[in-house]
Amino acid sequence: MPEWFVTALADLERTPLGEWVRTATHAYPVLECIHILGIACLVGGALAVDLRLMGLRGRDVPITTVTRKLLPLCHVGFIAVAISGVLMFTGIARAVGLSAAAPWKLGLIALAGVNIAVFHFGIYRSVAIWDRAASPPLPARISGAVSAASWIGVLIAGRYLAYV
Repeated sequence: MPEWFVTALADLERTPLGEWVRTATHAYPVLECIHILGIACLVGGALAVDLRLMGLRGRDVPITTVTRKLLPLCHVGFIAVAISGVLMFTGIARAVGLSAAAPWKLGLIALAGVNIAVFHFGIYRSVAIWDRAASPPLPARISGAVSAASWIGVLIAGRYLAYV
């Protein structure tokens, strides 16, 4: 790892915020609880949408109904995960930033983000045609599979941050 990167991570840990996260009695555990609840909302909602997109569950429920009901939950989860994750990172930046799992987690988050953009700005624009189809068109099914695999991979890589 380049020396400047290690120095930047150490500097981040020494900020007042990083010090607080690391030393305040309940800061890290509370942030971790918020992170886990956010993951449940984000990934749970996303996987339910993904299963519908892949035609594996809820085949009798229109896609627009599924997305209208679950995407707001995903948005709340994402906000909770992003804020709590950044705050936790400030306290243990070197441990996380130097972990072999970090590039995997960040790369899979990026892949999920690109997939979301492709889905919403491309594939989903024609949803009126296939909204009630038990098995959506192939691009929608692929998008659901990529999303499910990405978010499951993010969870696995996130757990590995503490071990590799």
